[in-house]
Formats: sequence, structure tokens, C-alpha cells
Amino acid sequence: MSEYYTFTLSENVNRTSVSYHNRYGIRIAADLYTAKDMDETVKHPALVIGPPYGGVKEQGPGVYANQLAQREFVCLAFDPAFMGESGGEPRHVSSPDIFAENFSAGVDYLGTLPFVDREQIGAIGICGSGGFALSAAQVDTRIKAVATASMYDISDAGRIFMTPEQLKRELPKLNERRWKDFEAGTPEYIPSFPEKPAGDVPGCLDPVSAEFFSYYGLKRGHHPNARGGFTTTSQLAMLNFRSLDFVDQISPRPILMIVGENAHSKFFSENVYKAAAEPKELYVVPDAIHIDLYDRLDKIPFDKMESFFKEAFEN
Repeated sequence: MSEYYTFTLSENVNRTSVSYHNRYGIRIAADLYTAKDMDETVKHPALVIGPPYGGVKEQGPGVYANQLAQREFVCLAFDPAFMGESGGEPRHVSSPDIFAENFSAGVDYLGTLPFVDREQIGAIGICGSGGFALSAAQVDTRIKAVATASMYDISDAGRIFMTPEQLKRELPKLNERRWKDFEAGTPEYIPSFPEKPAGDVPGCLDPVSAEFFSYYGLKRGHHPNARGGFTTTSQLAMLNFRSLDFVDQISPRPILMIVGENAHSKFFSENVYKAAAEPKELYVVPDAIHIDLYDRLDKIPFDKMESFFKEAFEN
């Protein structure tokens, strides 16, 4: 298992490498975080935590798990299928179904631990995992509460960021790529970030790409298992699938959507908040951008998250 993390483990927290299989038979690699003084003879609330789209457990999920384990939660930070140390071939495939399944598989695992209360399991999704966590919760009623941070709905992003004319031009290219991939025997994958941390953000990038590079491409958040992007043809699955059409059916289980005041992705959370049914809350972090909620301990509202989940589990 990897020993390269983008944050420092608290002296009050235990981290254990674990693995289990999802319903497709893919092995999922994860880290289990527990407080060192946790009483294993009683049952505790638990959280399954997913990474930003293209991220891994050693980044944002570990940051959240490290903090929340100190607040009496059993926390599971996972690598999505096809990513990091999880199984699945070919590598770097993205699937709206399997990426939502990543959360339910985590619930499967947590619910088998003798010190976890099956009736008190929640989900946290960061960036793209926010959309996948909500998608899972639409049908997985074992997820009793959901929190998202800097949420992206990846299944909606492709169509939002392309005009109808651009989409018409893009689809033939993607399908031509399928023939090339089939003939090559492996799908095209083009990383977005360098193999080793760069010294600075390239000046040629647009503002959003530059923001992501400032996390993934620099020492702050760089990890060799998270070089960004997915197989080129993965985009077809996202363009043909709407993950959050039934977000209102999560009710009466509560939703907390955390977003930075200045986040470029803020509209995703606002749109889902409007579509969701009560109980729901949109929590805006002042003077914060999208990537601040990946690892900025001074920005991520852990007190709010703690109270949200504890209140949800009590009801």
C-alpha cells in the first residue's frame, strides 16, 4: 500500500489499509480511520468518503477522514474502481454507475464491522464524488445522510460546458476513438498533470484548469496515482447518463451541500439544492474557492459536518 499522503496523520488517529469487493467483483482499496482511544466494544457512526474526480484516498478523503475520526466517526477513504490502488481494468475508466457503486460498496464494508452502527452510516463526496455520493443515496437507503463539498455533477458537466454545436462535433470524434482503441487493444488515456510535481502553474492554462493544476500539479496536492483525466471514451458514458434526476427522493434523509463563496463550481451545488427536497442545507464558506475544500483545514467546516451527521443519526 502507498505511504505517500498529502497530509500528516494525527497522532490521535489510527489508519489501516483495507480492501473489499464491490458488486461487480472489483477490489476496492481503502484506508480505515479510527480514533486511537475508540472503544471497539460499542457501535459508532461511520462515514464513507470519496475523492475529487480523478483524485485518490491519499488526498482529500484522507484529510476529511483524519479530522472526522477525531470527532468519534469511523471513516473509510477509498480509491475509486479503476483508480489508484483499487482494481479494475482497463485503468482510468470512468463510469457513472460504478462510481456511484463505490459508495455503496463502502457501506457494505462498514456495515460488517462490529464497531459500526449500520443505522448510522453517512457519505461525503468531494468535487465529482459529491455527485456520485448523491447518486448512490438516491437508491441506497442505508446511506442515512449525505454531505458534499465543492460538488460537481460530472454527468451534467459535459453538456453544460459544450454548446449543442460543439457536442455534435465531439461525438463523432469520440466514437472514432473507440475504433482506434479497439484496434490498439487499450483505450487512450491522456494525463492532465505531470508525473512529478511542477514548480509553478503553466501560464497557458485557462483559469479553471490553472486552479486544478495548482492543487494536483504542484507539491500541495500532487500524487502519482492522481494525474487527472480518464480514458477519452469515458466521456461517452457521462454524456449518456444523468446521475441526479432523482435527488429529491433522498428525502427525508438530509443533505448538506458545502460550497466556497467564490467557487467556479458553485452553480452545481445551487442547482442540486433547488432540485432536492427537505431537509437540505446549502452552506457557503466565505472567501473560499473550489479547491480550498480539498485540504484547507482553515476553510473546511468540520464543526458543521460533525453536527450535521450527529443530528441526522439521532433523528
